[in-house]
Amino acid sequence: MKSAADREKEEDGMRHRKCRGKKRIRMTAAAMIFLLLLGGCGKQFEVDDTGGETSSDEDLIVVGVSQLGSESMWRTANTTSIEKTFTRENGYLLVFDNARQKQENQIKAIRSFISQQVDYIVFSPIEESGWDVVLEEARDAGIPVIVMDRGLKIEDESLYVTRVGSDFRAEGENAGLWLEDYLEEQGRSDEEINIVVLQGTNGATSTIGRTEGFEEIAARHDNWNILEQTGADYTTTKAREEMRRIVKQYDDIDVLVSQNDDMTFGALDVFEENGITTGVDGDVIVISFDAVKSALERVQTGDINVDIECNPEQGPAVESVIRMLENGGTIERDYYVYEKIFTQENVGHYINDRSY
Repeated sequence: MKSAADREKEEDGMRHRKCRGKKRIRMTAAAMIFLLLLGGCGKQFEVDDTGGETSSDEDLIVVGVSQLGSESMWRTANTTSIEKTFTRENGYLLVFDNARQKQENQIKAIRSFISQQVDYIVFSPIEESGWDVVLEEARDAGIPVIVMDRGLKIEDESLYVTRVGSDFRAEGENAGLWLEDYLEEQGRSDEEINIVVLQGTNGATSTIGRTEGFEEIAARHDNWNILEQTGADYTTTKAREEMRRIVKQYDDIDVLVSQNDDMTFGALDVFEENGITTGVDGDVIVISFDAVKSALERVQTGDINVDIECNPEQGPAVESVIRMLENGGTIERDYYVYEKIFTQENVGHYINDRSY
């Protein structure tokens, strides 16, 4: 149950929302500085609060977004979804920051958003914990926080309004359920099955959820042996490094579970280097996550058996939450984006429409 102090803080936040139109950040087009940061795909838009106020700008909803990085094709697509959604034409001013895979950069960005008095803060946390203090600062400033993509583990969940993203545990379960069905179809249900898991960033909710979900299904099968679970940071380079070590250590890998497509590409390179075939007609069953177009092409050719979608196009869903808040609507604790499972049998129906 919320304390009186917590209720008072929330009421203060609601009062801030109601009078936001009178407190808009004063800016004109000439006063906005668009700074393209080198060394990554992300863009950072900084706002200079020095210009005069115009009737058009004062009506814009100012959204500060801290993206955790640009470590993968999926992340780039996620950023593009945000940038296409929060445009001036749609009634928004986007203040965007690329944290380059560092939590301290995200905390710094959130504090910058608070000082700029943005209307909403949206961020995709690099890891689950360590956010309590800065989110308390946002609440004290009366700024609603929306968590995007990955989740949080904090004591006071009222520090953020909602989370928009994927059900990562369900994704992991779906991978395990697909493997159950596939092995049964192949007449291999009773065989000893040796599995290697390439995990993502340590401490990320996507890594935790996908791992726990798959492990829950694997625990049903005494003949499923997880040889190793190792982190590869969701990157192709790290995945190559880890898989080169793994194929030297194990010569009997039946299944690779790779928690994103970028890592899968690195693993496929290593298997090819070592003369190990993969996929539908190969030696190793490959289960991947994210379902970017270049990976779906490998599903279509049979190199990857199945790709569990993690939908990056979350910008419209975040905007829907903001519109509900603007209209005083009731907000759910979580909003999950729709996702599919792709195999060689169905991928042809979707691949040509893939934009990322």
